[in-house]
Amino acid sequence: MLFTSVPTAAQTTAANPVPTCAAPADMAPSQLYGLWQLVLWPQDGGSEAKPASTGALLFERHPEYPGSVRGNLKRTTPGNDQQALVSGDVTSGEFNLDESADGVTMDAVWEGNATASGCGQELRGIRRPAEGRPAGEPAMNFVLRKAPGWR
Repeated sequence: MLFTSVPTAAQTTAANPVPTCAAPADMAPSQLYGLWQLVLWPQDGGSEAKPASTGALLFERHPEYPGSVRGNLKRTTPGNDQQALVSGDVTSGEFNLDESADGVTMDAVWEGNATASGCGQELRGIRRPAEGRPAGEPAMNFVLRKAPGWR
């Protein structure tokens, strides 16, 4: 009878080290590719637990600008759902995005940061109406979390 040794947990860990998270400042634009879940809530009087809007963003490589992303946003709003095109980038852990419902006029700007504890899977910041847009929609906090299965 042949006996084979079963590796211990320490040996398994040494053979297959657990990947460590890169610092938020080292986040690359390609880490944005994929599906992200979105939660938005007003800066004044709102909370993440009671969102004003939820939805999803699907980011892909921008076909015209290397190092940038382009994608589609779908989210709930009072009355009906919204869809928009988005484009932007992440530089030194800072996330910047432009949003446009018609692909021409900028409707909103997004500014945020990769979170230190999110391991490249969470972005937090503020979504503001673009300059010159009607003041109907307030500035909102956002959190984007990478959907399970997208790494």
